[in-house]
Amino acid sequence: MVDNLARHSAGKPAPKSTPMDVESLAANPAFPAAEALVAARLIALQGASPKLPRLKSNHRKWLITQSLYAIASQRDPAEPLSGLTASRLIDTVIEIGAASRNTASAFLLEMLTYKFLREVPDVPDKRVRILELTDISILGMRTWFEAHMQALDTLDGGTRVAVSAAEPALFPLAQRHAARALVENPAWRNPPDSITGFAWSDAGGMILHHLMTMIPEGHREGGRVMIGQVVLSDLAERYTISVSNVKRMFSRVEKEELAGWTQQRRRGTFWMSEAMVGDYLRWEAEKLAALDAAFHHACQTLAIPYPA
Repeated sequence: MVDNLARHSAGKPAPKSTPMDVESLAANPAFPAAEALVAARLIALQGASPKLPRLKSNHRKWLITQSLYAIASQRDPAEPLSGLTASRLIDTVIEIGAASRNTASAFLLEMLTYKFLREVPDVPDKRVRILELTDISILGMRTWFEAHMQALDTLDGGTRVAVSAAEPALFPLAQRHAARALVENPAWRNPPDSITGFAWSDAGGMILHHLMTMIPEGHREGGRVMIGQVVLSDLAERYTISVSNVKRMFSRVEKEELAGWTQQRRRGTFWMSEAMVGDYLRWEAEKLAALDAAFHHACQTLAIPYPA
C-alpha cells in the first residue's frame, strides 16, 4: 500500500499464540462487553484532554490520525529529514481516499493549533518542515492502543497490556502495522451503511461509543436491543456539538427503522435493531482483529515470547 506507512483469567481460554480473527471475535458472546470497555476508556480520555477524542471523532479523522501517527513514529534521528511532513501525510490520505488535500492540510493545522504536533527544530534543510508528536498526543494514542489490548485480554485471559507496558518498542511497531492493515481493508475503511450517518459525522464516533457502553445491559425484544434513556440534548452537550447535528444522525436511523424510541417524540426507552448492533460489532471486530495481528507481529519481530 502506501509507501509512507510501509516504511518506515479464570473461566477464560488460555491466550493463543495466533491472533484472534474477525469471525471468532464477532461470534464471542463476551465481545459486546469488551467493546463497551473500549468505549468507556475512550470516553474517559475526554476528561484528560477534551480535544483529544475529537481527533478520531469521525471516521475520516480516524483514518488521517492513524496515518499521521504511523508516519511520525517512523522518524529516525539519524535521518534528520525522516518522519512526518505535510506532503507525506497528504500523499498518504489521498492515496487511501480518506480526505482531500485541503482537508488533510486543515487537519494538520488543527493538530498544531492544539499542540498535538510541533515543528522539529534545527532541520538541516530549511525548505523541509518536519513535524513530531507531542507528549499529549502520544499519551492519547497509547491510551487508545491499551484500551484495545485490554479488551482483547478480557476475551482470552491474555497479558497484552502487561507485555506492551514492559516493552516500549512494541507499541509504535504494532500501531504502524495495524494502521497499515486497517487503511488497506475495505471492510474497515468503509463503515456499514447502518452506521455511516454516525461514523462520518463530527463527534458521531463518540456518540456510537456512548451507545455501545449501554449495549451489554440492554435486553433483546423482538429484534431490538433495548438500550435505555437517551436524550439528544444531553448528548450534544456532553460531546460539544449542536443539537441539530445530533438530531440529523438519529433521524436517518429512525427513518430506516434501525433505531428509535418506544414512545413518540423521542420519549421512553431508546432501542437499536439487532442488525445495526451486529453491523457495528462486526465492523469493530475488523479493528480488534487487526490490532491483535499487529500485537503478535510486533512480538515476533522483537523476539518477545507470547504467550510467555
